[in-house]
Amino acid sequence: MKRADRRQVLLGAGAVSTSVLAGTASSQAADQTARQAGAGPQISEDGWDADSPPGLDFLFEARVKLHLPATSVGQTPGGNRVIFFVKEGIFEGPLLRGRVVPNSGADWITIRPDGSGILDVRFCLETHDNALLYLHWHGRYWAPAEHAAYALDVEKPDDPAGAWRYYFRTAPQFETSDPRYAWLNNIVAVSKSRTGDGGPIHRVFAVL
Repeated sequence: MKRADRRQVLLGAGAVSTSVLAGTASSQAADQTARQAGAGPQISEDGWDADSPPGLDFLFEARVKLHLPATSVGQTPGGNRVIFFVKEGIFEGPLLRGRVVPNSGADWITIRPDGSGILDVRFCLETHDNALLYLHWHGRYWAPAEHAAYALDVEKPDDPAGAWRYYFRTAPQFETSDPRYAWLNNIVAVSKSRTGDGGPIHRVFAVL
């Protein structure tokens, strides 16, 4: 599927064009179009193959800064509970960009006896044009013993080439009341994440 077609899947038939989201048309026109459409993402018949795996379209990269050190609750019946409170951050991508709202959430992590982590994350994004997006997601983290210290070191310099040493994947969900970004309410997303530069770095993709 061509990139233009993939974006049409995200925006929905006749909802809001990519040019509008990029700011080349007025926000008032975008609001009116979105309200009239009221549709979630639509899949075009062109190029559709029911047997092929879902495609992915890049949404944005979020660089989240955390308050350090983490808060350790300790060993609970469900595992070792650790909380990383969100400090601030930025995000940027083809269709949306802005900042991580300071102190708007946290990463609640439960470390299981086998060393793997169950991720429970909630915080807010604010787009460059003042839309508020609430994100919440679950995911999984795992690293072999020889790479565990490296993977957990969020203060190391960003090292994309070294992220093969651990597994860090999440499934973000979006909620917003802003009609310009209402299409986010209706998509499934996944992230390919890594650690460094003061916190997690999430590359978020829409599942097509």
